[in-house]
Amino acid sequence: MRVEIWSDIACPWCYIGKARFTKGLAAFAHRDEVEVVFRSFELDPGSAKGVTAPVLEMLARKYGRTLDEARGMEEHVAASARAEGLTYRTEGRDHGNTFDVHRLLHLAAARGRQEELLDLAYRANFAEERSVFDPEVLVALAVEAGLDEAEAREVLADESAYADGVRADEREAAELGANAVPFFVFDRRYGISGGQPAEVFTQALEQAWAGREPVGADAAAEACEPDGACAVPQA
Repeated sequence: MRVEIWSDIACPWCYIGKARFTKGLAAFAHRDEVEVVFRSFELDPGSAKGVTAPVLEMLARKYGRTLDEARGMEEHVAASARAEGLTYRTEGRDHGNTFDVHRLLHLAAARGRQEELLDLAYRANFAEERSVFDPEVLVALAVEAGLDEAEAREVLADESAYADGVRADEREAAELGANAVPFFVFDRRYGISGGQPAEVFTQALEQAWAGREPVGADAAAEACEPDGACAVPQA
């Protein structure tokens, strides 16, 4: 079975959803026969390259809230992340264009190191004081993931490198009806979206394996929509 996961490194529910999917996969009897492929999805493709803004300010603008209210929204997401054993910083994170991150992830896929780089990029963005919008940080992450430093620099310097692969992923997402991420597709037959509980992923794997449509996925599961904002406003 192949499971494809569309996500963006800037999406907190993708970070959380990957952890939950990993737990769900671990509980699946045929886990060793599952190939997981990560696909590109930009939440804010129109943002200018090299221009960043604090996440809290972006959230406040998006929802018409104060910075304190935006901070509370981030704490809601952070609580979900911490429940999965993930570190999540609510302060000091930036929001920006992620196209270069996706291009580098395509290089990593070609070298068999995609998940390693993805995990490192998530950790840098959500748990550490390292900006994934800094090219030098991206190069360092690539090296940590086992990629060649010179090749990583070459890809980042050439804006056309792996660009077609990123765009192809995004076109496929649109064709499959993905309007929020994370988005999970099982053998190109069934799909579910959002950061579902681990047991929902296990059930989906079992039912897809058996050739039946997955059931039980909560349509209201938290996800990031393509507007650059991912937190769920608190009542």
